[in-house]
Amino acid sequence: MPGEDELIQQRREKLARIRARGVDPYPARAVRTHTAAEAVAAFEAWERAGSRGAAPEVSVAGRIRASRDMGKASFADLQDGSGRIQCFLKRDILGDAYTQLADLDLGDFIGVTGALMRTRTGEVTVEARSYEVLAKALRPPPEKWHGIEDVETRYRQRYLDLMSNPDVREIFRTRSAIVAAVRRYLDERGFMEVETPVLQPEAGGATARPFVTHHNALDQDFYLRISLELHLKRLIAGGFDRVYELGRIFRNEGVSTRNNPEFTMVEAYQAYAGYEEVARLTEDLVSSVATQVLGATSVTFGDHAIDLTPPWRRVTMRDALIEHAGIDFEEFRTRDTLAEELRRRGIEVEAAWSWAKLLDEALSVYVEPKLVQPAFLLDYPIELSPLAKRKAGAPGLVERFEAYIAGFEVANAYSELNDPVDQRERFEEQARLRAAGDEETQVIDEDFLVMLEHGMPPAGGLGIGIDRLVMVLTGQTSIREVILFPQLRRRVTD
Repeated sequence: MPGEDELIQQRREKLARIRARGVDPYPARAVRTHTAAEAVAAFEAWERAGSRGAAPEVSVAGRIRASRDMGKASFADLQDGSGRIQCFLKRDILGDAYTQLADLDLGDFIGVTGALMRTRTGEVTVEARSYEVLAKALRPPPEKWHGIEDVETRYRQRYLDLMSNPDVREIFRTRSAIVAAVRRYLDERGFMEVETPVLQPEAGGATARPFVTHHNALDQDFYLRISLELHLKRLIAGGFDRVYELGRIFRNEGVSTRNNPEFTMVEAYQAYAGYEEVARLTEDLVSSVATQVLGATSVTFGDHAIDLTPPWRRVTMRDALIEHAGIDFEEFRTRDTLAEELRRRGIEVEAAWSWAKLLDEALSVYVEPKLVQPAFLLDYPIELSPLAKRKAGAPGLVERFEAYIAGFEVANAYSELNDPVDQRERFEEQARLRAAGDEETQVIDEDFLVMLEHGMPPAGGLGIGIDRLVMVLTGQTSIREVILFPQLRRRVTD
């Protein structure tokens, strides 16, 4: 069997022959009157109308997925974005152009014009009156044309994955529909979509390591944003009551089945609301999106049937840790006592981890995997939530929730802290933790504090990870399956 280099050479020779005939194998445009799906629909409509008059004539275009040579006639399957359609090419109709079909290969793009017909097997087919080369492919399609399985190839050359795996194409069509449905939901409820800076002088709004870049004209380092929060809250202070942004976030962290260094979030902020209103908004948004896109509020994730119908379970973080781990964080209120307890349980503890980081680790190990059905974890310790408002009557706690589905976090929300004095004190405590070696802490954002000093109304804020929401709604266990071009280590070549 010829190797890939030989196959490429053969295709280059065919390309040369096409050019020698005075044909441009890469024209700037093509005439297409119907997609594959539209052509089939047009023929079926003609049949329903009694097949009166001549059958519809169409011009279709797509990639050659399969071909069958029968001597004086050939069949070719063309694939476009709507699906597949069969073309019937006959020597007595095409003349010399029929012999030139020998210079076409699987993977080439062609356009075909002709009348529609139905073959003896019942398949709607274009009987070609003419055809045109639209793009000669110099590399052969994957050997497993009907489904690439090698993960490395699928992620590095996503176009081959999309070309070969219809299920993958469907995932990303669904993702697009989910994003559109999220926007539609918020737009219909009076939220205004806005855009905020990706390059920021301070990387605030979340506890994560940022990516750093340099602005040459300003001779200043900037950070790729790790959150949308602080700028959106500036807009609430400026007089917009409901705002949201759907955009990319960048965090200089590890890669896993649930984390990618760049990902998509929607953050929404509503003036005069608290985290209880935001919780109702969250469960309604997710269930509404599922209904619009999937036609149901139940989804399958692995072996689990997940019901997204509101209301979702509500449980405090403290009660969840007691239930699933037997840990009451109020009994381990110092860093050393909590670290000792986690080590006793076999959890590796890093020296730089703060009390908040230790508690978050316990949550990840013991609680998150148990939250398969939708649930809100409520009322977090203040140490984990430097931007959330204190909970009245509960010293040490804030009005915050995280929403979990399928064993991982999909949303985070607060009653937003709008007390500038309290906020400054919390930022300063974060700075002390950073000085002690914890790099994943909030930074002091003086401009944000000045905004709070001018006054910001009570507000509820929500962040939903779009990639994780898509994972839930499409049943994917890896985030790389729902990001078209996931981050990969650079391939080493000799």
